[in-house]
Amino acid sequence: MPRYQLTIRSEFSAAHQLRLLDGSLEPLHGHNWPVEVIVEGEKLDGMGVLADFTVLEPKLRAITDQLHDTFLNDNAALQADNPSTERVARHIADSFAAALPAGVRIVSVRVWETRACAATYLP
Repeated sequence: MPRYQLTIRSEFSAAHQLRLLDGSLEPLHGHNWPVEVIVEGEKLDGMGVLADFTVLEPKLRAITDQLHDTFLNDNAALQADNPSTERVARHIADSFAAALPAGVRIVSVRVWETRACAATYLP
């Protein structure tokens, strides 16, 4: 069955410190974290769109704004585990899913830690 996909991007800057396998912490450091969310669905609405970008963009920005200029280790949603790029991607996916209209689902959330390294969460 044919599907439509939309891509929404945002970015935030934050610091983190991963606990290594030996129990020690890596040095405190930060990143600029570009975020890319891909959603899909099969039907267009009465306006002829899968979902309105002007609705989705601010919802993603609200999520990344909550992460911006923070120490991710202190974030309640990430505190229980290492705030890895993979877990940040899942947190964004879980938070963004509630903003989607009926019939639209997340395909993937990709979070870039550097220009060359990214983690993708596929719900």
